[in-house]
Amino acid sequence: MVSAANPLAVEAGLDVLRKGGSAVDAAVAVQAVLGLVEPQSSGLGGGAFMTYYDAQTRKVVAYNGRETAPAGATPNMFLDESGKPLPFPVAVTSGKATGVPGAIAMLSMAQTEHGKLAWKDLFGDAERLADQGFVVSPRLAGMISSNFPQAGTPDATAYFTKPDGQRYQAGDLLKNPAYAASVRKIAAEGPKALLEGTLAQEIVAKTGQGPLPGTMTLADLKAYRPKVGDAVCGPYRVYVVCVPNAPSSGAALLLGLGILEHTDIAQRGPTDPQAWFLFAQASRLMYVDRDRYFGDPDFTPVPIEGLLDPDYVAGRAKLIGDVAGPAPAPGTPRGAGALAPDATKEPGGTTHFVIVDAEGDVVSMTTTVESIFGTGRMVGGFFLNNQLTDFSWSPTNADGTKAANAVAPGKRPRSSMAPTIVLDREGRLVAAVGSPGGNSILAYNLKALVAILDWKMSVQDAFNLPNLIARGDSFASEPARFAPGVVEALAAKGIEFKGSGGEGSGLHGVKVTPQGLQGGADDRREGVAKGF
Repeated sequence: MVSAANPLAVEAGLDVLRKGGSAVDAAVAVQAVLGLVEPQSSGLGGGAFMTYYDAQTRKVVAYNGRETAPAGATPNMFLDESGKPLPFPVAVTSGKATGVPGAIAMLSMAQTEHGKLAWKDLFGDAERLADQGFVVSPRLAGMISSNFPQAGTPDATAYFTKPDGQRYQAGDLLKNPAYAASVRKIAAEGPKALLEGTLAQEIVAKTGQGPLPGTMTLADLKAYRPKVGDAVCGPYRVYVVCVPNAPSSGAALLLGLGILEHTDIAQRGPTDPQAWFLFAQASRLMYVDRDRYFGDPDFTPVPIEGLLDPDYVAGRAKLIGDVAGPAPAPGTPRGAGALAPDATKEPGGTTHFVIVDAEGDVVSMTTTVESIFGTGRMVGGFFLNNQLTDFSWSPTNADGTKAANAVAPGKRPRSSMAPTIVLDREGRLVAAVGSPGGNSILAYNLKALVAILDWKMSVQDAFNLPNLIARGDSFASEPARFAPGVVEALAAKGIEFKGSGGEGSGLHGVKVTPQGLQGGADDRREGVAKGF
């Protein structure tokens, strides 16, 4: 089964699986097509986290393809001459915003270890669609005509404008021969095609252009290395939930689940206001600890063991109370250092997919160019990421303490991405889920897991539930999706919704049932879940 945000990408993945390819083989094909047909969300110039389940060994590992800051990056790179943060539209389209891309290198590492087909044979659908053209989807058309600053850059304007001077609209056929050439090169040479040679030179040249040129060099690109290690796994009721290590925020999701385990949310359901109240309060505690403590563990220790310690989790759960009240303060888990309040601005522009192959091996992968169309700067038919704007824009606090997510050379920015795999206590697959959505990813994933695991809902029904993002003093949601009376009951407890929480969710997932695999694709996007 493949569940992804565009039917063309799903078909590319299924085609690989039909040929006997592995879940990771299919992931390469899916990413290559998504980067073409959903360029607002992910691509060859972006990064990713992948959680991988090996059905034979029942082990879960996590691949880290997060972008890195170039050697010339400085803690104050997003501040102006007076020390104030740059306006976001200025920073996001700048050459400074791009980190060394990691998604393709990460996929290559995983495919070397878990692939069955030849790497060179995994890009055919992407190449064909780029050469022959693909039909512009309504979502892409909306982004093309949006007022996001990246949609108005010279490169985006050139790519998305038809010969008659009009912008591409839904239903139009869009060709991208430069993208076809890039995937041919990557198919033949692997990630070296992107990190060395002519494409690398073009990336360096493009990020070095004004306004606000970056410092990326060929040496930065050549030095990039993806990482792999054991996933971070924690118990939740009768399950084991596995996520990537920091700088992914996956462990914060485990904290949120741990807090909810101390409540009676499982005995309630999606029509019960108290269930959503508990969800919101647990979310606020999850976010405040994540915001304070998470960054790249190679640079700043992330106290994951302390955050997930049962006594710490139990203490946090006791703070839930009867009404919402003021925003909770971060806790002091074992191993926590003195860190400044976070000033990270994290826009959406991401996608998620889940693949299960014939052997039962699973890929849960969240992948991104960061904001919509990354920086809006293109090389080789693809957009460059603006991932470095995921760092905290204020590296230090007034008292001189450092932010966990401050910029540093070679550092990976913190990510809300948390591709998740759920097992039973014997290590058998239960479900795999994940979502895009910027900062809201953790709330989207938490909702899906509660609905699937606690409320025993189908994957699709779980995804269709309203999203509720509770972070600090902010509560955002989709009031029209709630059962009658829930919104009013939450307001009486101090939870009043303002806005929808930014970028919508894009939950995609699969769960195991006695009848076989059951998939779901978020109805807020254009994806499907298909199996055979």
